[in-house]
Amino acid sequence: MMAVSPLRLAGYVELPEHRAKGGFDHAAVHGATGHVYVAHTANDTVDVFDPAARRHLFSIPDAPGAAGVLVCSEVVIVSNRAADTIGVFAPGPHPLVRRIAVGMRPNGLAYDPGRQMVLAANVGDPSVSGSHTLSIVGLAPDGVRREIAVPGRTRWAIFDPDLALFYVNIADPAEIIVVDPRQPDRIARKFAVPHAGPHGLDLDGATHRLFCACDAGMLVVLDARSGSVLYERPLSGVPDVVFFNRQRRQLYVAVGDPGVIDVFSTATLERLAVVETEAGSHTTALSPAGDRLYAFLPRTHRAAIYDLASD
Repeated sequence: MMAVSPLRLAGYVELPEHRAKGGFDHAAVHGATGHVYVAHTANDTVDVFDPAARRHLFSIPDAPGAAGVLVCSEVVIVSNRAADTIGVFAPGPHPLVRRIAVGMRPNGLAYDPGRQMVLAANVGDPSVSGSHTLSIVGLAPDGVRREIAVPGRTRWAIFDPDLALFYVNIADPAEIIVVDPRQPDRIARKFAVPHAGPHGLDLDGATHRLFCACDAGMLVVLDARSGSVLYERPLSGVPDVVFFNRQRRQLYVAVGDPGVIDVFSTATLERLAVVETEAGSHTTALSPAGDRLYAFLPRTHRAAIYDLASD
């Protein structure tokens, strides 16, 4: 372990109190403004805050069961798990939200900006046959709309811009589904994952490595081209969100119980630190510059701001 933690707590931002159960879910950062967008599941909103000013700016309402949030330069996408829709809108206050029907209980999101194509990974309902699906939605006026059946509950999803492929975690059977947006009506490949419950997922495009955090309390590193397992490392507990920091060559794995972030060097796969957050804190967001990490604290309805050191 490092003598000095790679995460230095810089402060907090107070966010709206929870109106119901659910806390926070996924979050992302808008590169141009630095503003952070977080799914506030308990409030059916997307909360937006300015970390530089340390203040909440506004909340975007009418996002039932808000789960996934994906932010690009010109578009924000939220998965509305309780409404079987995604919401699409421009960054900034008072947006006009376009709602698009997808499959049952959408959660994970990935986006191919070149094709303006969204993948919504739908959790489904185990009691409803065929409800575990991926919805492929083109945002252009003449965009495609496809549904792909998958063998089990979906988890997180990412897009690889270099290989032009989507990757989606499946909890059971434990595998990663690969979808080619040029053939958006089928599964291109499946990668077996050797531990139960693939959950958080991210990618190092430079080395073509997938970082998959599993409910079994293990981090699995796979080759994104072949699916070969390269490394396995133990985690502090059951993980959720994973972020790869390409600038600092570090990986951050959020573990809600006991409430920590496991920090790994992606050069050596050594665990550098275990940073305490708050019990139940299972979701984070990483700034595009790789200089800050945000952890969302459900008990105190705050965002913790961490400055990042190099490994």
